[in-house]
Amino acid sequence: MIDQNTIEILQSELLLELGRTFIMVGVSTLLGVMIGGLLGLLLYLTSSDLFFKNKWLNRITGVIVNMIRSFPYIILLIVLLPLSAVIVGTKIGTAAATVPLTIAAIAFFARLAEGAFSEVDRGVLEAAIASGARLSLIFKDVLFVEALPGLIRSITITIISLIGYSAMAGTVGGGGIGDFAIRYGYHRYELGVMFVTVIVIIVIVQLIQWIGDKLAERAMKR
Repeated sequence: MIDQNTIEILQSELLLELGRTFIMVGVSTLLGVMIGGLLGLLLYLTSSDLFFKNKWLNRITGVIVNMIRSFPYIILLIVLLPLSAVIVGTKIGTAAATVPLTIAAIAFFARLAEGAFSEVDRGVLEAAIASGARLSLIFKDVLFVEALPGLIRSITITIISLIGYSAMAGTVGGGGIGDFAIRYGYHRYELGVMFVTVIVIIVIVQLIQWIGDKLAERAMKR
């Protein structure tokens, strides 16, 4: 299955496509966690009577997040091509594929972050509020600390999901390891390339999951 031609293809392109995947997933994860985390916090705060309950703001934000999440990624990728052109100046390539991947990451992580904040023990928050602590202190030292294990697990899930989404980046010439496997394994019948690439993806996903689990366990023990 793994002949000389397979080895040459892997040597010439595998690292390049891995790099493209890391760029797409890395940028979209960073922005997704930052912006999506804030949206998740907003969704939580506007739904909780302990803080800033606002039914209409919560509903509007939730509808926007749900609309983005309802799009299959391949459709979202195509729909957001004009936005990619505005932001990065092109509709093709790794940079262009990163834009819709980031939008998907923001909506995906927003709901996960909301869930992580919602899992924080209400009694702990009530005790902090009753003690007269400032809101900034409650957010920093209580809410985020208590939600941290859940947030870490949410980030882990987001990264792994984005690796899967990035396989569709080939639609706009974005490349990446998933697209690499499809191009050679499916379109060119290079089964050896697909086999090695799938093994690499499995190893990467398992490593990310292991790191995420360890970090979450450490956060729980703090």
